[in-house]
Amino acid sequence: MERNGLTGRSREKKIGYWIGGISTFFVISFFLVPAYLPSNTVPELSGRANSIDYFDEKSWGNIQQGEVNGVGHNQSEYGHFSWSELDPYAGFIYAFGDLNCHNKAERSWVINGNQMPVCVRDVGIFLGLAIGGFIFSRRGLNRWTIRDSLFSIFPDQRLETIYRKNYRNRLFIFLIALSVLPMALDGFTQMLTDYESTAFMRLVTGTPFGLFLGLIMSCSFAARPKFFETDAGKVVLPSGTKFSMVDDSEE
Repeated sequence: MERNGLTGRSREKKIGYWIGGISTFFVISFFLVPAYLPSNTVPELSGRANSIDYFDEKSWGNIQQGEVNGVGHNQSEYGHFSWSELDPYAGFIYAFGDLNCHNKAERSWVINGNQMPVCVRDVGIFLGLAIGGFIFSRRGLNRWTIRDSLFSIFPDQRLETIYRKNYRNRLFIFLIALSVLPMALDGFTQMLTDYESTAFMRLVTGTPFGLFLGLIMSCSFAARPKFFETDAGKVVLPSGTKFSMVDDSEE
């Protein structure tokens, strides 16, 4: 029997491997694609997050004339770029970066004379996602709720006081702060002051956020009450704690 009261955890392993594997694919691709493309294929870019800016010659990224509210530059000075003209694999990776990242040149690494598909912070986030997925594949358990499934990656003996005194919300908030605050402080300080973050700082602040995100994603797929036959009392928790369902009359 596993630490959660179920007979196996093969499902949790698969979930962690899928999230870790997909994230690893993207991390490797972010480096591999600019490395194998001909040198100087991808010029300095400056787009918008959550927008398609470099699909073809007529896309916003190629017709912009200068920076507006901190976004964009005169692309003609650096050369036009269209990811739709690349091979399918490279096109997919750069399209993914185009949609999800601002693609600012000053915040991105260059490989083989080609700007990477995403900024350094996003590299850190996807690296963290991969680590989080693989950690869950090794340690994670379905413990009914997303929060308690997240805590399952820690040794039960380290959580006995947390569960006995019901400090679970405090621990959850602490973990959120630990993963989000470094990136938020670095990003907002950069936005509100003259401070310019370094590539190293973006990487080390993006990775913890990605790690937490990878764990939460894994727990979201893994936490399923139905495997306990909808009996919360069957969930094994640290320090002998048990869930109890609230009766309709008590709600």
